[in-house]
Amino acid sequence: MIDFLRGRVAHCEPEYVVMDVRDIGYRVFTPNPYALARNEEPIQLYIHHHVREDAIQLFGFVTREEQTLFRKLLEVSGIGPKVALGVLAGGRPEAVAAAIRQENVAFLTKLPGIGKKTAQRMILDLKEKLGAVDSNWAAAAVVELDGPIVSDSGSAWGAAREALAGLGYRDAELDRAWHVLKDQVADDEAPDVLMKKALQQLFQG
Repeated sequence: MIDFLRGRVAHCEPEYVVMDVRDIGYRVFTPNPYALARNEEPIQLYIHHHVREDAIQLFGFVTREEQTLFRKLLEVSGIGPKVALGVLAGGRPEAVAAAIRQENVAFLTKLPGIGKKTAQRMILDLKEKLGAVDSNWAAAAVVELDGPIVSDSGSAWGAAREALAGLGYRDAELDRAWHVLKDQVADDEAPDVLMKKALQQLFQG
């Protein structure tokens, strides 16, 4: 099994990157591909090697904790790799873990692909199993969980903007991206969708 890959991002699509590792291209599905594509230097992704009858897929994460949380999410009935990836794209991992620990169904149902029943299963199945994740996220206890997924701005773009700022993008860059996107998105666009569209715009310059 592959545990991690280290290499250069050779190509980027909305759902995955292609990593050049010693002249071999690995397609790796990841929560926010365009954020990774900013890096001109080699990067390291922690890998979940997913095998099923009709496909072998690689899912990659920038931290070991994200990799662990992704694998924990796959243990929940009704959550497959696509939904688990959407959860990590839509909310900070420490906030997701804190919401599960605090049984915050309202927060969890804001995440892509998570309905009330699935949120309840997440809490039931994972509340006592996140020790390995929480060990490095002690600050999660003070995360504000009653507002938007990653922002207190009250808007989906505010949530996406704060997450992008956390990736290192400057206010001027984010303002330019939103100026291009604001007339192209629906009023009910989810924060993770806006984030991916903004990352694509930022990557294109």
